[in-house]
Amino acid sequence: MQTTEVITSVPQLPSSFVQSYRNLQVPWGPVGYIVYKRTYARKVDGQDRTEEMWETCERVVNAILKMSRGAITLEEGQRLYDHIFNLRGTVSGRAFWQLGTKTVERIGSASLNNCYFVTFDKPSAFCFLFEMLMLGGGVGFNIQKEHVYQLPTIQKGVTISRQDTSDADFIVPDSREGWVELLNRVLRSFFEDGKSFSYSTICVRGKGTPIKGFGGVASGPEDLCSGLSDICKIFNNRAGKRLRPIDVLDIANIIGAIVVAGNVRRSAELALGDPDDFNFLRAKRWSTGTIPSWRDKSNNTIVANSFDFIPGEFWNGYMPKEGEPYGLMNLKLCRQKGRLKDTHRLDLDVMGTNPCAEITLEDKESCNLAEVHLPNIRDVEEFKDVTELLYKVQKVVTTVPHHWEEANKILEKNRRLGQGITGWYQRPKFVNEVVLDQIYKNLEATDVRFSEKLSKIHGKTINPSIKLTTIKPSGTLSLLSGVAPGAHPDYAPYYIRRVRMAANDPLVALCRNTGHHVEPVLRLDGSKDHDTMVVSFPVRSRHGKTAKDVTAIEMLETVKFLQTHWSDNSVSCTVYYKYEELDQIKNWLEENYNTSIKAISFLLHSDHGFAQAPYEEITKEQFELMAAKIKPITSGLSTQVDLRESFECEGGACPIK
Repeated sequence: MQTTEVITSVPQLPSSFVQSYRNLQVPWGPVGYIVYKRTYARKVDGQDRTEEMWETCERVVNAILKMSRGAITLEEGQRLYDHIFNLRGTVSGRAFWQLGTKTVERIGSASLNNCYFVTFDKPSAFCFLFEMLMLGGGVGFNIQKEHVYQLPTIQKGVTISRQDTSDADFIVPDSREGWVELLNRVLRSFFEDGKSFSYSTICVRGKGTPIKGFGGVASGPEDLCSGLSDICKIFNNRAGKRLRPIDVLDIANIIGAIVVAGNVRRSAELALGDPDDFNFLRAKRWSTGTIPSWRDKSNNTIVANSFDFIPGEFWNGYMPKEGEPYGLMNLKLCRQKGRLKDTHRLDLDVMGTNPCAEITLEDKESCNLAEVHLPNIRDVEEFKDVTELLYKVQKVVTTVPHHWEEANKILEKNRRLGQGITGWYQRPKFVNEVVLDQIYKNLEATDVRFSEKLSKIHGKTINPSIKLTTIKPSGTLSLLSGVAPGAHPDYAPYYIRRVRMAANDPLVALCRNTGHHVEPVLRLDGSKDHDTMVVSFPVRSRHGKTAKDVTAIEMLETVKFLQTHWSDNSVSCTVYYKYEELDQIKNWLEENYNTSIKAISFLLHSDHGFAQAPYEEITKEQFELMAAKIKPITSGLSTQVDLRESFECEGGACPIK
């Protein structure tokens, strides 16, 4: 295809337009402003402060106008600015943080895409996992036996030794690429040539050194080396044999632990295993006291294409304080259906999902997200406008190349999008099946027209997207507006909302000074991680129905409804349940799972045994006591932040909500 449209200039937002928002109030939720400052506000050049919302919106919209090469008009950019500023819709958390920075120019779409998926059928999958985690993306991965057993046999007699001298066989460069290359050499030794080697970390920057680009500070070489030592032990224990899925799980989790140790919590993982792999099913039975601590780095899910494939062992994790409940994934349905009501949008090459399970993905494919905040939408026409503009942002992002060749090929083939809606339980009557169908079909028509427009601008075919919509768990972005996250009701009438921050983040001191409870993260073994602090915010629900008022079956019916009428990818939802509801859940799944559920997870509403859970119910009296001791933080912060959580998720691993 030849270019038929030439763009000679790209519009940017007029200064007068931007300045008109300077003194307007953003409709922040109870912890919205501090979460925005911690997560999305960038340092302002030449000034000792970070952005305010009017400046962030300017950076984001001007960047997307430039990136669109004229496909998005200035008038559309102004409407987009207004929608984001008023939290009617938000671009992905990654885009919110990265758009308008040199990082996008340097590494392309890896800086804008949120999460990935990889199949562990060849050694390069380990390097892909490592690099994408270090770039701030979460990674889902498939460790079913049919894939893992394609990995080569482990070579015998391999020794990898640390030798911090200038004459070591490999001197590790002080870069993301250097760390990945070290892992690559280890993999080559164990999987291919059987050669031992020494490595040196004399060039790796020391612990506490600031990391430019994505933020945070360096962990130093020790966590890399100790993690590598644990990985080598697993390989040597399987010398002369093939890795088992449980071995791959452990290696992937250790890689995640290495990344988390870098002071920036970007290590969200989801492991997909077989329903008859009992080593996998028991990998997170914390009650046994013999589970390696690194296994907290992934949520685990079994691939069951029929309810009949779910073993009795699966339900053992659903007992109070026994372990972590595993999720369920129906890959067959993921491949055969978009929205359940439709017969088109087959997705036959899907191998799994991202860590939160809202986006169905092929091997090495990435997420491209955006979100509509339903409670802030005033009418159907505004809903239509917000979704169209967010779609155009997402589609333009697909034109930015990915530096990993295989990921770029799949990006260009599918141009997969996932536009979510959050605050569902606050607007179910407004957003009924008729409205959802109207908005969805308008997105389909917009995709055809806008893809043709982009094709003319770029001089090559830009395919319509294979998928368009989703329901995210909406961990961080929903906190900005304070709406109930995704398809979930609010947790309780009164609850504590915990937010993790880097210990050296000035926001931690501010929270202490304003009366908020601050404590170190508790590890699974009971020890304290003083590099990460947990700040507690008392919250009063403004949303009517809460999880206590909604049965597990009602939540499952909501998932089914949204999978039918909105999401052509998947619906990410953690169903809160009471132990006495477990038989009802099994009965509902037996009747509906095969035809209505792509992915689902469950969590006891209380008595789940998780310390410092993101949510904890409290009484009205406890709320009032906590609230009386604190000073709300709603404006005026000027600190430079260090990110401690994944951009879309609740915490360092995919959210247990």
